[in-house]
Amino acid sequence: MAHLFSPLKLRKITLKNRIMVSPMQQYCAVEGIPNNWHFVHLGSRAVGGAGIIMVEATAITPEARWTTGDLGLWNEQQVEAFQRITKFIKAQGCVPAIQIGHAGARGSRRLPWDGFDHIPVDQGGWPLVSASGVAPVPRMPLPRALSIQEINVVVTDFKKAASRALAAGFEVLGIHGAHGYLIHQFLSPLVNKRKDEYGGSFDNRIRFLREIIEAIRSVWPPTHPLFLRISASDFAPLRLKAWKLEDSIALAKAVGPLGIDLITTSGGGLLGFKAPQNDPGCRLTYAERVRREGNIKTSAVGLITEAQQADQIIRIGQADLVAVAREHLRNPYFALHAAKKLGHSVPVPEPYGRAF
Repeated sequence: MAHLFSPLKLRKITLKNRIMVSPMQQYCAVEGIPNNWHFVHLGSRAVGGAGIIMVEATAITPEARWTTGDLGLWNEQQVEAFQRITKFIKAQGCVPAIQIGHAGARGSRRLPWDGFDHIPVDQGGWPLVSASGVAPVPRMPLPRALSIQEINVVVTDFKKAASRALAAGFEVLGIHGAHGYLIHQFLSPLVNKRKDEYGGSFDNRIRFLREIIEAIRSVWPPTHPLFLRISASDFAPLRLKAWKLEDSIALAKAVGPLGIDLITTSGGGLLGFKAPQNDPGCRLTYAERVRREGNIKTSAVGLITEAQQADQIIRIGQADLVAVAREHLRNPYFALHAAKKLGHSVPVPEPYGRAF
Protein backbone atom coordinates (compact mmCIF):
# COMPACT_ATOMS: atom_id res chain seq x y z
CA MET A 1 0.00 0.00 0.00
CA ALA A 2 1.17 3.50 -0.80
CA HIS A 3 1.77 5.28 2.49
CA LEU A 4 -0.34 8.19 1.29
CA PHE A 5 -3.32 5.86 1.11
CA SER A 6 -2.98 4.26 4.51
CA PRO A 7 -5.88 5.09 6.86
CA LEU A 8 -5.41 7.47 9.77
CA LYS A 9 -7.44 7.08 12.96
CA LEU A 10 -7.97 10.22 15.04
CA ARG A 11 -10.01 9.51 18.13
CA LYS A 12 -13.15 7.76 16.80
CA ILE A 13 -12.87 9.21 13.30
CA THR A 14 -10.92 7.31 10.62
CA LEU A 15 -9.67 8.98 7.45
CA LYS A 16 -9.47 6.62 4.48
CA ASN A 17 -6.21 8.23 3.34
CA ARG A 18 -3.74 10.96 4.32
CA ILE A 19 -4.88 13.58 1.79
CA MET A 20 -6.58 16.70 3.13
CA VAL A 21 -8.13 19.40 1.00
CA SER A 22 -6.58 22.43 2.63
CA PRO A 23 -8.91 25.25 3.70
CA MET A 24 -8.95 27.79 0.87
CA GLN A 25 -11.02 30.98 0.93
CA GLN A 26 -13.58 31.22 -1.86
CA TYR A 27 -15.01 34.66 -0.92
CA CYS A 28 -18.35 33.61 -2.38
CA ALA A 29 -20.68 33.61 0.63
CA VAL A 30 -23.48 36.12 1.19
CA GLU A 31 -24.11 36.93 4.85
CA GLY A 32 -21.87 34.01 5.72
CA ILE A 33 -24.19 31.43 4.16
CA PRO A 34 -22.72 28.65 1.98
CA ASN A 35 -24.36 28.34 -1.42
CA ASN A 36 -24.21 26.26 -4.59
CA TRP A 37 -20.64 27.38 -5.28
CA HIS A 38 -19.48 25.88 -1.98
CA PHE A 39 -21.55 22.75 -2.55
CA VAL A 40 -19.90 22.09 -5.91
CA HIS A 41 -16.42 23.23 -4.82
CA LEU A 42 -16.36 21.00 -1.75
CA GLY A 43 -18.46 18.17 -3.12
CA SER A 44 -16.33 17.69 -6.22
CA ARG A 45 -13.21 17.25 -4.11
CA ALA A 46 -14.99 14.66 -1.99
CA VAL A 47 -15.88 12.83 -5.22
CA GLY A 48 -12.21 13.24 -6.12
CA GLY A 49 -11.09 10.91 -3.37
CA ALA A 50 -9.67 13.09 -0.59
CA GLY A 51 -9.73 11.60 2.90
CA ILE A 52 -10.77 14.82 4.60
CA ILE A 53 -11.96 18.22 3.39
CA MET A 54 -11.30 21.22 5.59
CA VAL A 55 -13.74 24.01 4.75
CA GLU A 56 -12.18 27.44 4.41
CA ALA A 57 -11.64 29.66 7.45
CA THR A 58 -15.13 30.45 8.69
CA ALA A 59 -15.91 33.49 10.83
CA ILE A 60 -17.34 33.01 14.31
CA THR A 61 -19.20 36.36 14.16
CA PRO A 62 -19.83 39.01 11.47
CA GLU A 63 -17.09 41.16 13.04
CA ALA A 64 -14.66 38.23 12.81
CA ARG A 65 -14.81 38.05 9.01
CA TRP A 66 -11.84 38.54 6.75
CA THR A 67 -13.96 39.91 3.90
CA THR A 68 -17.60 40.46 3.04
CA GLY A 69 -17.59 37.11 1.18
CA ASP A 70 -16.50 34.88 4.06
CA LEU A 71 -18.44 31.93 5.37
CA GLY A 72 -19.86 32.15 8.89
CA LEU A 73 -21.10 30.06 11.78
CA TRP A 74 -22.99 32.58 13.84
CA ASN A 75 -26.62 31.67 13.05
CA GLU A 76 -28.89 28.72 12.33
CA GLN A 77 -29.40 29.59 8.67
CA GLN A 78 -25.71 28.96 8.09
CA VAL A 79 -25.92 25.66 10.00
CA GLU A 80 -28.79 24.44 7.83
CA ALA A 81 -26.99 25.35 4.62
CA PHE A 82 -23.85 23.49 5.73
CA GLN A 83 -25.85 20.34 6.53
CA ARG A 84 -26.50 19.70 2.85
CA ILE A 85 -22.77 19.92 2.14
CA THR A 86 -21.58 17.72 5.01
CA LYS A 87 -24.16 15.06 4.15
CA PHE A 88 -22.86 14.86 0.57
CA ILE A 89 -19.20 14.80 1.66
CA LYS A 90 -19.87 11.91 4.05
CA ALA A 91 -21.73 10.00 1.33
CA GLN A 92 -18.47 9.96 -0.66
CA GLY A 93 -16.56 8.34 2.21
CA CYS A 94 -14.83 11.60 3.04
CA VAL A 95 -14.64 13.31 6.44
CA PRO A 96 -16.13 16.83 6.57
CA ALA A 97 -14.10 19.33 8.59
CA ILE A 98 -14.28 23.07 9.08
CA GLN A 99 -11.83 25.70 10.27
CA ILE A 100 -13.15 28.52 12.45
CA GLY A 101 -11.42 31.76 13.21
CA HIS A 102 -11.35 35.51 13.77
CA ALA A 103 -9.50 37.88 11.44
CA GLY A 104 -8.88 40.49 14.11
CA ALA A 105 -6.95 43.44 12.70
CA ARG A 106 -6.74 41.79 9.27
CA GLY A 107 -10.50 41.91 8.69
CA SER A 108 -12.99 44.29 7.10
CA ARG A 109 -11.59 43.99 3.57
CA ARG A 110 -13.06 44.03 0.11
CA LEU A 111 -13.05 40.89 -2.02
CA PRO A 112 -9.66 40.13 -3.64
CA TRP A 113 -10.98 40.83 -7.16
CA ASP A 114 -12.24 44.20 -5.87
CA GLY A 115 -8.82 45.20 -4.58
CA PHE A 116 -8.72 43.56 -1.14
CA ASP A 117 -8.61 47.06 0.39
CA HIS A 118 -9.75 47.95 3.89
CA ILE A 119 -13.43 48.88 4.18
CA PRO A 120 -13.98 51.76 6.65
CA VAL A 121 -16.83 51.40 9.11
CA ASP A 122 -18.75 54.27 7.50
CA GLN A 123 -18.65 52.36 4.19
CA GLY A 124 -20.02 49.09 5.54
CA GLY A 125 -16.93 47.73 7.26
CA TRP A 126 -16.49 46.67 10.86
CA PRO A 127 -14.11 47.73 13.67
CA LEU A 128 -10.63 46.20 13.77
CA VAL A 129 -9.51 44.63 17.04
CA SER A 130 -6.32 42.90 18.07
CA ALA A 131 -4.12 41.95 21.00
CA SER A 132 -2.78 45.51 21.01
CA GLY A 133 -2.81 48.64 18.89
CA VAL A 134 -0.34 47.39 16.29
CA ALA A 135 -1.31 46.90 12.64
CA PRO A 136 -0.31 43.31 11.76
CA VAL A 137 0.16 44.03 8.05
CA PRO A 138 1.19 47.08 6.03
CA ARG A 139 -1.42 49.57 4.78
CA MET A 140 -4.04 48.63 7.37
CA PRO A 141 -5.43 51.00 10.03
CA LEU A 142 -4.37 50.66 13.62
CA PRO A 143 -6.68 48.29 15.52
CA ARG A 144 -8.09 48.69 19.00
CA ALA A 145 -6.78 46.38 21.72
CA LEU A 146 -9.40 44.01 23.10
CA SER A 147 -10.30 44.45 26.75
CA ILE A 148 -10.26 41.40 29.01
CA GLN A 149 -14.06 41.42 29.01
CA GLU A 150 -14.05 41.45 25.19
CA ILE A 151 -11.52 38.61 25.13
CA ASN A 152 -13.93 36.55 27.21
CA VAL A 153 -16.70 37.29 24.72
CA VAL A 154 -14.54 36.16 21.78
CA VAL A 155 -13.71 32.92 23.59
CA THR A 156 -17.42 32.32 24.06
CA ASP A 157 -18.03 33.07 20.38
CA PHE A 158 -15.54 30.36 19.43
CA LYS A 159 -17.40 27.95 21.71
CA LYS A 160 -20.75 28.81 20.12
CA ALA A 161 -19.34 28.38 16.61
CA ALA A 162 -17.97 24.96 17.58
CA SER A 163 -21.44 23.90 18.73
CA ARG A 164 -22.90 25.06 15.42
CA ALA A 165 -20.20 23.19 13.49
CA LEU A 166 -21.24 20.00 15.26
CA ALA A 167 -24.90 20.64 14.50
CA ALA A 168 -23.96 21.24 10.86
CA GLY A 169 -22.54 17.73 10.62
CA PHE A 170 -18.80 18.35 10.75
CA GLU A 171 -16.68 15.58 12.26
CA VAL A 172 -13.38 17.45 12.60
CA LEU A 173 -12.96 21.03 13.77
CA GLY A 174 -9.99 23.25 13.06
CA ILE A 175 -8.91 26.42 14.86
CA HIS A 176 -7.21 29.06 12.69
CA GLY A 177 -4.25 30.34 14.69
CA ALA A 178 -2.03 31.31 11.77
CA HIS A 179 -1.35 33.89 9.04
CA GLY A 180 -1.51 37.03 11.14
CA TYR A 181 -5.13 36.66 12.25
CA LEU A 182 -6.41 37.29 15.76
CA ILE A 183 -5.00 34.24 17.57
CA HIS A 184 -1.65 34.74 15.86
CA GLN A 185 -1.81 38.43 16.85
CA PHE A 186 -1.86 37.26 20.47
CA LEU A 187 0.85 34.61 20.01
CA SER A 188 3.49 36.75 18.34
CA PRO A 189 5.51 39.36 20.27
CA LEU A 190 5.77 41.29 16.99
CA VAL A 191 2.16 42.40 17.52
CA ASN A 192 1.25 41.51 21.10
CA LYS A 193 2.49 44.40 23.24
CA ARG A 194 0.04 43.87 26.12
CA LYS A 195 1.13 44.42 29.72
CA ASP A 196 -1.53 42.25 31.35
CA GLU A 197 -1.93 38.47 31.71
CA TYR A 198 -2.39 38.10 27.92
CA GLY A 199 0.95 39.65 26.97
CA GLY A 200 4.65 39.52 27.68
CA SER A 201 5.76 35.98 28.50
CA PHE A 202 5.21 32.95 26.31
CA ASP A 203 2.67 31.54 28.77
CA ASN A 204 0.74 34.79 28.77
CA ARG A 205 0.72 35.11 24.98
CA ILE A 206 -0.67 31.60 24.52
CA ARG A 207 -3.33 32.13 27.21
CA PHE A 208 -5.97 33.34 24.72
CA LEU A 209 -5.52 30.24 22.56
CA ARG A 210 -5.55 27.94 25.57
CA GLU A 211 -8.85 29.43 26.71
CA ILE A 212 -10.33 29.01 23.24
CA ILE A 213 -9.28 25.34 23.12
CA GLU A 214 -10.69 24.65 26.57
CA ALA A 215 -13.98 26.36 25.70
CA ILE A 216 -14.31 24.44 22.44
CA ARG A 217 -13.44 21.11 24.05
CA SER A 218 -16.26 21.67 26.56
CA VAL A 219 -18.76 21.32 23.68
CA TRP A 220 -16.82 19.43 21.01
CA PRO A 221 -17.26 15.66 21.57
CA PRO A 222 -14.31 13.65 22.91
CA THR A 223 -14.88 11.28 19.96
CA HIS A 224 -14.15 14.05 17.44
CA PRO A 225 -10.67 15.38 16.56
CA LEU A 226 -9.65 19.01 17.02
CA PHE A 227 -7.02 20.51 14.70
CA LEU A 228 -4.98 23.70 15.05
CA ARG A 229 -3.35 25.68 12.26
CA ILE A 230 -0.38 27.84 13.22
CA SER A 231 2.31 29.89 11.59
CA ALA A 232 5.28 27.88 12.84
CA SER A 233 7.51 30.90 12.21
CA ASP A 234 6.93 34.61 11.64
CA PHE A 235 9.71 34.55 9.01
CA ALA A 236 11.16 37.59 10.79
CA PRO A 237 14.90 38.44 10.95
CA LEU A 238 16.70 36.89 13.91
CA ARG A 239 17.36 40.33 15.41
CA LEU A 240 13.63 40.79 16.05
CA LYS A 241 11.73 39.22 18.90
CA ALA A 242 9.23 37.14 16.94
CA TRP A 243 7.43 33.80 16.96
CA LYS A 244 9.85 31.05 15.94
CA LEU A 245 9.87 27.30 15.43
CA GLU A 246 10.98 26.63 18.98
CA ASP A 247 7.88 28.48 20.21
CA SER A 248 5.71 26.28 18.00
CA ILE A 249 7.26 23.15 19.49
CA ALA A 250 6.60 24.48 22.99
CA LEU A 251 3.04 25.36 21.96
CA ALA A 252 2.48 21.81 20.69
CA LYS A 253 3.51 20.44 24.07
CA ALA A 254 1.07 22.84 25.77
CA VAL A 255 -2.00 22.28 23.60
CA GLY A 256 -1.79 18.52 23.10
CA PRO A 257 -2.96 17.81 26.67
CA LEU A 258 -5.80 20.32 26.16
CA GLY A 259 -7.28 18.23 23.35
CA ILE A 260 -5.56 19.29 20.13
CA ASP A 261 -4.99 16.19 18.01
CA LEU A 262 -3.10 17.59 15.01
CA ILE A 263 -1.28 20.79 14.10
CA THR A 264 -0.93 22.18 10.56
CA THR A 265 2.39 24.02 10.38
CA SER A 266 2.11 26.91 7.98
CA GLY A 267 4.10 30.13 8.29
CA GLY A 268 4.19 33.90 8.11
CA GLY A 269 1.38 36.43 7.93
CA LEU A 270 2.64 39.32 10.05
CA LEU A 271 4.21 42.64 9.02
CA GLY A 272 4.82 41.49 5.46
CA PHE A 273 7.69 39.10 6.22
CA LYS A 274 8.10 36.46 3.51
CA ALA A 275 9.25 32.86 3.60
CA PRO A 276 13.04 32.50 3.35
CA GLN A 277 12.59 30.13 0.40
CA ASN A 278 9.77 29.61 -2.07
CA ASP A 279 9.61 25.82 -1.84
CA PRO A 280 8.07 23.32 0.58
CA GLY A 281 11.37 22.69 2.35
CA CYS A 282 11.06 24.98 5.36
CA ARG A 283 7.45 24.08 6.04
CA LEU A 284 8.24 20.37 5.88
CA THR A 285 10.94 20.97 8.47
CA TYR A 286 8.33 22.67 10.64
CA ALA A 287 5.93 19.73 10.35
CA GLU A 288 8.65 17.19 11.06
CA ARG A 289 10.13 18.95 14.08
CA VAL A 290 6.80 19.87 15.66
CA ARG A 291 5.71 16.25 15.19
CA ARG A 292 8.87 14.78 16.68
CA GLU A 293 9.74 17.29 19.39
CA GLY A 294 6.21 18.43 20.22
CA ASN A 295 4.91 14.85 20.41
CA ILE A 296 1.82 15.56 18.33
CA LYS A 297 0.50 14.63 14.90
CA THR A 298 1.07 17.19 12.16
CA SER A 299 -0.13 18.09 8.71
CA ALA A 300 2.36 19.25 6.10
CA VAL A 301 1.30 22.12 3.86
CA GLY A 302 2.79 24.38 1.21
CA LEU A 303 3.53 23.75 -2.49
CA ILE A 304 2.79 20.03 -2.32
CA THR A 305 1.72 19.13 -5.85
CA GLU A 306 2.92 15.62 -6.74
CA ALA A 307 1.78 12.16 -5.62
CA GLN A 308 5.32 10.87 -5.02
CA GLN A 309 6.19 13.97 -3.03
CA ALA A 310 3.12 13.56 -0.81
CA ASP A 311 3.72 9.83 -0.36
CA GLN A 312 7.31 10.41 0.72
CA ILE A 313 6.22 12.93 3.37
CA ILE A 314 4.14 10.21 5.02
CA ARG A 315 6.63 7.40 4.35
CA ILE A 316 9.62 9.07 6.03
CA GLY A 317 7.59 10.47 8.92
CA GLN A 318 7.69 14.18 8.20
CA ALA A 319 3.95 14.46 8.87
CA ASP A 320 0.84 12.36 9.42
CA LEU A 321 -1.37 14.17 6.92
CA VAL A 322 -0.70 16.10 3.72
CA ALA A 323 -2.72 19.26 3.11
CA VAL A 324 -2.97 19.94 -0.61
CA ALA A 325 -4.18 23.42 -1.49
CA ARG A 326 -3.70 25.00 -4.94
CA GLU A 327 -3.23 21.66 -6.65
CA HIS A 328 -6.74 20.77 -5.51
CA LEU A 329 -8.01 23.95 -7.17
CA ARG A 330 -6.37 22.88 -10.42
CA ASN A 331 -7.41 19.25 -10.07
CA PRO A 332 -10.39 18.31 -7.86
CA TYR A 333 -9.55 14.64 -8.46
CA PHE A 334 -5.98 14.86 -7.21
CA ALA A 335 -6.40 11.87 -4.88
CA LEU A 336 -7.71 9.56 -7.60
CA HIS A 337 -4.88 10.53 -9.95
CA ALA A 338 -2.34 10.17 -7.12
CA ALA A 339 -3.51 6.64 -6.40
CA LYS A 340 -3.07 5.69 -10.03
CA LYS A 341 0.43 7.20 -10.18
CA LEU A 342 1.43 5.31 -7.03
CA GLY A 343 0.00 2.05 -8.31
CA HIS A 344 -2.60 1.90 -5.58
CA SER A 345 -6.17 0.78 -6.21
CA VAL A 346 -8.93 2.90 -4.70
CA PRO A 347 -12.68 2.87 -5.24
CA VAL A 348 -13.78 5.26 -7.97
CA PRO A 349 -17.34 6.62 -8.13
CA GLU A 350 -19.20 4.37 -10.55
CA PRO A 351 -20.22 7.17 -12.94
CA TYR A 352 -16.52 8.02 -13.34
CA GLY A 353 -15.24 4.43 -13.49
CA ARG A 354 -14.59 4.32 -17.24
CA ALA A 355 -12.15 7.23 -16.91
CA PHE A 356 -9.96 5.50 -14.36
